[in-house]
Parts: sequence; structure tokens; C-alpha cells
Amino acid sequence: MSALTLEELHAALSLRDLADPAQGPHAIQLIVDSIRTTLGRAWPYTEIWTRRDHPVVLLADNYDNLGYAAGAVTREARYTRYASATEVLRSHTSAMVPPALRELATAEASDVLLICAGICYRRDSVDWQHTGTPHQLDLWRISRNVTLGEPELVEMIERLVETVLPGQTYRTVPAVHPYTIHGRQIDVLLDDEWIEIGECGVAAPHILRKAGLDESWTGLAMGPGLDRLLMLRKGIRDIRLLRSSDPRVAEQMLDLAPYRPVSTMPPVRRDLSVVVGATADVSPEVLGDKVRDALGPDADAAESLDVLGETTYDELPPAARQRLQLIPGQRNLLVRLVLRPVDRTLTDAEANQLRDKVYRALHEGPVLELIG
Repeated sequence: MSALTLEELHAALSLRDLADPAQGPHAIQLIVDSIRTTLGRAWPYTEIWTRRDHPVVLLADNYDNLGYAAGAVTREARYTRYASATEVLRSHTSAMVPPALRELATAEASDVLLICAGICYRRDSVDWQHTGTPHQLDLWRISRNVTLGEPELVEMIERLVETVLPGQTYRTVPAVHPYTIHGRQIDVLLDDEWIEIGECGVAAPHILRKAGLDESWTGLAMGPGLDRLLMLRKGIRDIRLLRSSDPRVAEQMLDLAPYRPVSTMPPVRRDLSVVVGATADVSPEVLGDKVRDALGPDADAAESLDVLGETTYDELPPAARQRLQLIPGQRNLLVRLVLRPVDRTLTDAEANQLRDKVYRALHEGPVLELIG
């Protein structure tokens, strides 16, 4: 387990949580408000508990108390940002649920809707709909007054989609989660492509029991992605726009009206030939996180990163091996980096400097091919 440095932790916690009204208004909060209003009207006798916990949470609440296995791959440092051996930057807002359930076990309430919204911290790919700091919403209705099961889950899904994306075509497909039974993934149709907006299910009884709630309690669990919902609602095709400082964009992040595109900056493409080890993880999530770390405050300049090709030592011609000083077991990756800040045009010199930062972060060979 490799923990974040104090500087890395401070940088992560300094990033604005767009779901938190105390940090300034944002349209993401309007999405949460609309869902709260809809479910409040549908369940008038259900208490609403809104939680806004600190993003550094107990490792146990992020994983163990939600049913994740001790050896689950998601616990690895390549996917989870550890603050210490026992604490992490929450990877999902579901981490707020176990302490809320424990509180419910000692309260007098008998029917509660938990609303847990906030920023999360993940290792993720670089593309138009992913970020390492997404905003998520957890909606858990827990009751001992009524039995909550699949019929109620179907109604909850319908209310969510009709509230946030009225008229949108959607579907559900089976999904497995450690904290639900009868799990489902919710997709909506966008330009002939199904886009996931969240996952849900009936709250797993063993999760409720672990929190101290007896067999009389049942529940529903739903976790939609707030960034994705807002982008689909407004017609935004670049997740970086949600944090844009360009006044022409930022003022549009205060309502749910359709997005009005501003002038598009030209993309800058740089193809990189990098050497990686035999066991190096070159998944989009890991590479994306390395790119964001390398670019630091300029991370939003990276629009996408794609591996175009992978060649083993044995497949490379001798001349290429010699040029790269490749050794047996290493691989050569051809990576395409697309740079396009949302609010300005990069000069060639700036693009080359950013390219070199990414190159240094990905390249493991002895020969450096820098252009900046």
C-alpha cells in the first residue's frame, strides 16, 4: 500500500466539490435538488437525511462495510488513493452509507432516505466522459414500515430518469455489487450508444445487519453519476467543461438549460513512443492517472490518451530495439496524446512541454526522446 504524500493529499482536498453548496453554486446541485424533490413527493412519510461527510473516510467504510472482499482488486493503490493504512480518499459516495446506517440503528426513525452527494477520487481514463475526480450521488431508502424490493426499485429508477432526463430512452441490465441484491445498471441512449448513468439494487440484507439494523429493515440502493447526468441533461460532450473558468462556460454551469457551445479551441496531437516493462499496467485508468499527476495544474489540457499499438521486444526490428535500447521483456507502446484546453489555444512550445511531461511519466526506458 502506497499512501499519498501530504502535498498530494492537500492538492486533492483543495479541489472544489461541485456538489457542495458551501463551495459555491453549480448546476450539479440542481440535479441533486430535483431528485430530492421528486423522491420526497413520492415518499411523503419518509424522512430525508442529507449527509456531507469529509472525503477522507475509513478504509472499512469505503470497502469492508459495503461487502467488498479483502482481496478485491479495487482496493489496490493503483485504483484507490490511500491517505494512510486505515483511511482513503473515498472512491464512491457509498462510503457515507455505513456510518449513516449505524446512526439509523440507534435512531427513532423508521423510514429514511439517505442522500449522499460529493466528489470522489479514482484512477480513471482520460476521455470526454471520465475524470479522476467524479461527483456521485448515493440514494438509499431504508425502511421497517414497508418492504422494499424489486417493484419499488423499478419505480425509483423511473422517477430518477424522468426527473433528470425527461423523455430519454433508458434500459437496465443486470449488474453485481457487493452491497446489493438484484443489482442493475442504468443506461440511457445517446446517439445510438448506451451510456451508463448509474447502478442500483435492493440493499443487501447482510449490509444492513452489519450496521445493526435487524431483519425488519429493507432498503433500496442507487448510485447515479452526477457529472454524467448533468452532461446528458445539458448536452455537454466534454466533462472538463463542468469546471471551466471561461466565463462564457462557467455561467452556463449555474442552470439546467441546454448548453450553448462556445468557440472550440484547436486540438494538438502528439504521438509518443514509450518503453514500458513486462509487467507494467497500461490500462486506461492507470495511464490516465499518470498523465494527470504529470501535468499537475495543467491536467485539464489533456483531452484524451489512447494506446494505438503495443509491440513486444521480439516483434520489434533490431534497429528499433537498438534505438530504444530495449531489453528482453520490455514493450514499446505507441500512445496518442490529444491536448486541448477548454479556454485557450496552446502554442507549439507549450504543447511540447506538456508532451514531454507526459512522456517522462510513461516512459521507462534509458533513452529519452524529448522535443520541448
